[in-house]
Amino acid sequence: MIEKKIVYFDKPGKQNTDATLKLAVERARELGIKHLVVASSYGYTAKKALELIDGEKLIVVTYHTGFFEEGKNTMDPETEKLLKSKGVTIVRQSHVLSSVERSFTRKFGGVSRVEAVAEALRSLFGQGLKVCIEITIMAADSGAIPIEEVVAVGGTARGADTAVVIRPAHMNNFFDAEIREIICMPRFKR
Repeated sequence: MIEKKIVYFDKPGKQNTDATLKLAVERARELGIKHLVVASSYGYTAKKALELIDGEKLIVVTYHTGFFEEGKNTMDPETEKLLKSKGVTIVRQSHVLSSVERSFTRKFGGVSRVEAVAEALRSLFGQGLKVCIEITIMAADSGAIPIEEVVAVGGTARGADTAVVIRPAHMNNFFDAEIREIICMPRFKR
């Protein structure tokens, strides 16, 4: 039996970023986990994580090219260059829990099974936890992390507010993923 505390934030959002990253890195060290997988759209959370790691491998997962604007990335080239110069792996790929399905929904209406899973996770556990699951699968599919326990950090809108210990899976084995521990998350999700 393991007894650990879970930190619950009063509300979701960017204001929890520093505490979330500190808790995530502490737990990774306690467990000997070497891979920290962090969602970062523009680089704010990635740069904050970079300040805390010491020996851990930082994997930053960001939006695919064209997510908001055709042919454009959200993370500016200077931030990406800085992160890469510090040994950070950047994963840029389509979201596992929306992907091409979102195009069908936008064009024809309705909702896909994948989008229903994403919404269930978002509604029941919060955007940050949904993001943690999604980014570990994206990182595993890109070959950036092994299929072993990692610490994942996600958030609601900008910044970070959720961290988990998770055993990732590849997209084609989605139901093999396991959240092993919740490190922190918002108590109220909206």
